[in-house]
Amino acid sequence: MAARDDTTEADLLRVALDHIDQGISIFDDGLRLIGWNRRFLELLQLPRAVVRHGVDFAELLRFMARRGDYGHVDVEELVRVRVAAARARTRFYSERASLDQQVLATQTTPLASGGFVTVYTDISERSAAEMLTPARNDELEARANQRTIELRGLNEELHRKVRELQETSGALQISRERLRLITDVIPAAIAHVDQDLRLTFANRRFSQILGQQVQNQQQPAIVGSTLGQLFPGEAYHGLLDRVAAALDGTPDTFDFTYRSALGEDIVTHNTLIPEIADDRTVQGIFLLSLDVTEEKRAEAALREAQKMSAIGQLAGGLAHDFNNLLTVIVGNLASLREQVGAEVFQEFVEPAIRAGHRGADITRRLLAFARQQSLDPVAIDVPSLVAGVAQLLRRSLPGTITIHCADEAGGWPAHADPHQLENALVNLAINARDAMPDGGVLSFKTEYLTAPQGDQWAEVPPGDYVALSVVDTGHGMDEATMAHALEPFFTTKPFGGGSGLGLSIVYGFVQQSRGHFRLRSEPGKGTAISLLLPRSTELPVAEPAADADAAFNSGGALVLLVEDNEEVRRVARRQLLELGYQVLEASDALEGQALIDSIPEITLLVSDIMMPGRLDGLGLARYARGQRPELRVVLVSGYADTATLTADEERDWPVLRKPFVREQLARSILGAA
Repeated sequence: MAARDDTTEADLLRVALDHIDQGISIFDDGLRLIGWNRRFLELLQLPRAVVRHGVDFAELLRFMARRGDYGHVDVEELVRVRVAAARARTRFYSERASLDQQVLATQTTPLASGGFVTVYTDISERSAAEMLTPARNDELEARANQRTIELRGLNEELHRKVRELQETSGALQISRERLRLITDVIPAAIAHVDQDLRLTFANRRFSQILGQQVQNQQQPAIVGSTLGQLFPGEAYHGLLDRVAAALDGTPDTFDFTYRSALGEDIVTHNTLIPEIADDRTVQGIFLLSLDVTEEKRAEAALREAQKMSAIGQLAGGLAHDFNNLLTVIVGNLASLREQVGAEVFQEFVEPAIRAGHRGADITRRLLAFARQQSLDPVAIDVPSLVAGVAQLLRRSLPGTITIHCADEAGGWPAHADPHQLENALVNLAINARDAMPDGGVLSFKTEYLTAPQGDQWAEVPPGDYVALSVVDTGHGMDEATMAHALEPFFTTKPFGGGSGLGLSIVYGFVQQSRGHFRLRSEPGKGTAISLLLPRSTELPVAEPAADADAAFNSGGALVLLVEDNEEVRRVARRQLLELGYQVLEASDALEGQALIDSIPEITLLVSDIMMPGRLDGLGLARYARGQRPELRVVLVSGYADTATLTADEERDWPVLRKPFVREQLARSILGAA
């Protein structure tokens, strides 16, 4: 009776091995083939006429080498080396492309009684996933190394157990244990349930996936448990329909998500295969399962990256059109200065101009989020900038929040974009407000330090910096929240209460400014954020007066204005005429190129950067300077990144940001070389 039970279990194992996704072959101590499964024939594409019981390892290897499986090699030399390694009982692992360009992983483990077991795995999908997400290569490599270590440990256990079984068991017992240990080496989870949905077999990997749940339910072993015990509650009900269909004889493949005992969502890719007897009745179900949680996370990360790229393109297009509209609005309003009285201008027109500039600031924030906004770093008097922001915040934040500003004497200016720094401080203040619903204290402190500063800023390169700290007395963050605080779209606020972009935008700005960012927080003790900005080698320059063009003298020179938007071109043309220029207009870069070639009297080129067609504003400017080195150039931008400018171009070609007024245009022309 015991022998029949052993035979039944061995048959079950053989059937299971024919349904797993790994190929298996076993050679005895005479290097003769004594066992294999169906997947071995499929992965290596071997005809059944070649694979037969007792075939010599060298003969099988010679067939594959002549067929080209190993590329252009000396066949007999390859056979000699591999046979020698097998007789020397050498472990072997390799990855190679098969004849149909699948990537196969081959792992050979010697047996104590002689001979060896080889497991073949198709890793094509894993390799493709690694190519799609190169940013995760280090993590995947670490996981692969860890899996290799685990497999080596399992192989050692396989080696030890086979030796023990050889001393205490007969040939049938050894064969059964070999099959069992081989299934434990396979990364797929394999199980069998009977008609009562009770587990009759499970390999090691299946135990690893569900062992914690079983342990929490105080089950002595997984085998013998029901699916209801292994997957309690909603998870079990989610499986019932699929299991019922499999018991009716219908195979099924599906993804299944359940919550682990540690509170993590585990995603598995599963195949249910009915066990059908000779009389066509279903005796049970084979379950094959792979943990694909990390792969699903990688796919989600890729989709998120693609979504961010699409948002960036959309933001760029919106900013370009919006800034063109603002240029028309602000430019026309500014021209009313001489047309209306001072009282009317101050009461009605000037507020509208300020609103237009605030609209431009909104587009800058949108582009900073989309990472398409180039920075305009200048020397900043940080305490003065902080004081201005604090004044704005005192009018905006609830009266229950007290704002303190402190700065260390004897400091130096920082090198950063002042608009982006103001935006960063406002974002941090909004976060502080939400962390102090019952009121509290928001503090800004400016300090000056020279790195290195011991352990406090040990990672900072040597140099002078301005340290700006923003501290609140709010509810603070725990370690789990801090671990995700800088991730885009992460927020602890209720739905609709925040986008989750504030801290990530601040962090991105500081990194783009070649600075450093530090976050410290404890639950109940508030949050402290430090921005370390590099020292500027220049002194802050006061903003020129609004009437800076009063002494401007164009001398009636001829200027070429290139702008594809007709309304923007009309505003810019009027401003140039008011500055005393004669103006030629072009609606695209190709038309402007033709005018430069044909009219040598042109002394100044004012061109938008982003224009339709095969030639944009940068290309036109470079062409013009190549033909006419003495030609002065002013570039106009609604959003375009000017990072492609060379150092000489960046020095000689001012970039005028839309929207602009006549005074700003005049200053840009004065700065053009």
